[in-house]
Amino acid sequence: MSKALIPTYDICSLAMGKPASEDILVARFPEYLGIHQDLHFPHRHSFYHLAFFTGGSGSHTIDFERFPVKAGQLYFMVPGQVHSWFFTGKTEGYIMNVSAAFFNAFLQDGAYVERFPFFSGVSAEGVVQLPKTAIPGITNLFESMLREMSGLEVYNQDMLRLLTLEMFIQVARASRQDQARQEPPHNYVLLRNFRKLVDQHYMQLRLPKDYAALLYVTPNYLNAFCRHMLGKSAGEIIRDRVLLEAKRLLINADMSISSIAWQLSFADNSYFTKFFKKYVGVTPEEFRKNIS
Repeated sequence: MSKALIPTYDICSLAMGKPASEDILVARFPEYLGIHQDLHFPHRHSFYHLAFFTGGSGSHTIDFERFPVKAGQLYFMVPGQVHSWFFTGKTEGYIMNVSAAFFNAFLQDGAYVERFPFFSGVSAEGVVQLPKTAIPGITNLFESMLREMSGLEVYNQDMLRLLTLEMFIQVARASRQDQARQEPPHNYVLLRNFRKLVDQHYMQLRLPKDYAALLYVTPNYLNAFCRHMLGKSAGEIIRDRVLLEAKRLLINADMSISSIAWQLSFADNSYFTKFFKKYVGVTPEEFRKNIS
């Protein structure tokens, strides 16, 4: 295992010869992989990353959760997630790298993309298997984006924004067709706000009552709400975020277990080890050895 930290790529470093100022890249998978051959190693992005598979096989790992690659599958990743892939045979499809700033000049709501459930930052929620009837439409949208990327038409950046948002909406509609219930919009707003607060404060705040106070709801309501929306309590969501960060830090072989425990605000190394083993099933040392 490399002793370096997990590399973080910005959108300019993966530009494939495009001008460094661009905030969006759309490319076919074979061309992208041909230029960036080292991207199968674990890495992060500072931008939103989307992969759409139309053919091929293998696996894709996002935040230590592995998914088999299938045709008609989309992977949505938010900035900071750790991912890697292992493909067998030729992989067909498309990739998109897009910065948050790409939408800021176009939409009043700078966090608009976070409304979509597949941009929650939770690995399983970011993997969407399209129904067969939806695949041609999404493929056509990617082809239209590629034409805009290579063309010199006026307003091509605005057209790319429109096509990207249309794709997000079409995927969201297709992925929600099988859902038995349709939640009111304010439920998704509350869930997004809770997750955002957890992401900001999980190192210091570990109790549901702390987040309930920030959200102006009672702890009982927050727990019931999380169970209704996700099948987990608020405490489990906070705990899972701590465990995820612990796993990310354990990839860095230069960090000692005690340093990681301190960074995650555990009282001592022993408590951190017991906590990690209880929920992951192995000690931090064993986890580090297994991923090496």
